[in-house]
Amino acid sequence: MLLILALAAQAVPAASPVRPQPAGTILVDPAAMFIAACDADGDARVTRAELDPCVARSFATADGAAGGSIGYIAYAEWAKRWLGDANALPSPFEVDTNGDDRITLAELQGRFAQIFQRLDVDRDGALTRTELVTIRASAPRLPDDAGGRKKRR
Repeated sequence: MLLILALAAQAVPAASPVRPQPAGTILVDPAAMFIAACDADGDARVTRAELDPCVARSFATADGAAGGSIGYIAYAEWAKRWLGDANALPSPFEVDTNGDDRITLAELQGRFAQIFQRLDVDRDGALTRTELVTIRASAPRLPDDAGGRKKRR
């Protein structure tokens, strides 16, 4: 019986070593990720007609939005919910075009309109996933001491 078990164990091929997953070379900007989520009709394209009401719906969820504008703290909470991080771009400073320390729906829609225009590479009035991702030629380098590696001399 032991001989049979020993022979069976030898018949099982050894597991191949697991290779680490390569570093990502495709990135998505937080604003682009938000814009992609505004695809109302599911055609994998986002138009301004889809973007503007989507920004309005998200703005309406912010504290104080019912009053017509939100402060920078409420904007940070909005950014955390809708962009993934309170410090994600666009920052409240670039959205607040009149510098009154308040952000209105019009200002937020205006900033997203600028981002939309920048990302619409083929100028067809719609953003596709291809336009919303950034391809890097190589993964960013970590500092020499990152990950516990020794510095080279």
